[in-house]
Amino acid sequence: MRVLVVEDDVRLAELLWRGLVAEGFLVDVVHDGRAGLARAKGASYDVVVLDVMLPGMNGFRVCAALREAEVWTPILMLTAKDGELDEAEGLDTGADDYLTKPFSYLVLVARLRALVRRKQRARPSVLRVGDLELDPAARRCTRRGTPVVLTAKEFAVLHYLMRNVGDVVTKPEVIENVWDSAGEADPNLVEVYVSALRRKIDLPFGRRSITTVRGVGYRLDVEADA
Repeated sequence: MRVLVVEDDVRLAELLWRGLVAEGFLVDVVHDGRAGLARAKGASYDVVVLDVMLPGMNGFRVCAALREAEVWTPILMLTAKDGELDEAEGLDTGADDYLTKPFSYLVLVARLRALVRRKQRARPSVLRVGDLELDPAARRCTRRGTPVVLTAKEFAVLHYLMRNVGDVVTKPEVIENVWDSAGEADPNLVEVYVSALRRKIDLPFGRRSITTVRGVGYRLDVEADA
């Protein structure tokens, strides 16, 4: 198994190299983001270990650039940061797993092996409803070919609506499928995000694709003119 380690802490990178080689991995090491991006795009790896805090180009940007270039090598992100927002940002940019320093070396190796076992999974399909497109793998939304910038939660709500195009979905169903913990989400939040989506994907394009079914929920249709 061939691994690319992108880590600017030279001592930690050396330890990772020694440990992974001892496990039978073939390991390349680089110490900055731009070099990591070039190496990951130019060579075939089974998995990338990617630090977040890198000189030249941080790990989030490297990850996003690889997915933008349709490089789907599994990525395990390493960071000294902690907290849900950092983890969410890493996963939203296309990382497959996340490990906070200090970490257990045994856990690291186990997660790398698990990522390699899963690497053959199919790339998520691009969803299309009329002239609205959503690419889950690249985290990209366009309408009439024009990019639409969405927050992570707006993207997730739209993704759920597009997967259920033509069907009425209730607020509890949206919460159950979009929020990590249904108990933490207020049904009114669904209204907030649906309103935000209308302002971004409908209003600027003269469309009315998300309709409210009073007393029930929402439905995404092949859009009608507003």
